[in-house]
Amino acid sequence: MVAGEDAATASPSPRRQRSDGARNRSALLEAAKGLYASEGIDVSLEEIARLAGVGIGTLYRHFPRAKEQLVSEALVDQVARYVAAAHRALGVPDPWQGFASLVEEICAMQENDLGLSDVLAMVLPASERVEKLRSEANDLVIEIVDRAKKTGKLRSDFVGEDLLLLLVAHAAVFRVTRQDAPGASSRMVALFLEAVGTRRARGPLPDPPSSDQMRRSMVRLAATRGCAAETHTVPQNLPTS
Repeated sequence: MVAGEDAATASPSPRRQRSDGARNRSALLEAAKGLYASEGIDVSLEEIARLAGVGIGTLYRHFPRAKEQLVSEALVDQVARYVAAAHRALGVPDPWQGFASLVEEICAMQENDLGLSDVLAMVLPASERVEKLRSEANDLVIEIVDRAKKTGKLRSDFVGEDLLLLLVAHAAVFRVTRQDAPGASSRMVALFLEAVGTRRARGPLPDPPSSDQMRRSMVRLAATRGCAAETHTVPQNLPTS
């Protein structure tokens, strides 16, 4: 064997292996971030590996705890944005406006990143960094809520778990209506603020989605659940304003 052939068949150097490994890991994280943002964390690991241009074995080498670890690392920066939003809300001079701005901003973040929307409604005990950020955000939310209550503009019986209920419900509403009735989620948020605020905090609601928009949303949801719903099979007696 000639020297040139020997060099061509030699194993990659440790430096080359480290470089390839770092590039593959970065590609996997970027693929996960993009797919989680657009589709939520239900995306399969195989799909993430395919988009990153690597094999599933490479994914498991970089993320041995598989999905749990990949979700945590891909979305940690988004959870940090949640903490930053809470800090901004706490800095708003009017406590009610600070509370309302936090609700609106977090819901807008859910709409822009379905993966974050999923993570906000679950616990990832194996991710110390994510859970530390979540704990920090929770402490800030408690302070924001207490400030707003003292103004008399937020119901005295409001608790932090009520905000979690909103995030879970808002995520579901947005997923169903985002294509056919894009204004539905903002109306839901406004209804929530109307419900938890007192008379001193009330304001006008966004326009409601039309019956036709909601009908299309229902048809689309049926199709995503494996039911090829035809337009004529959708209830035609939806309540209208």
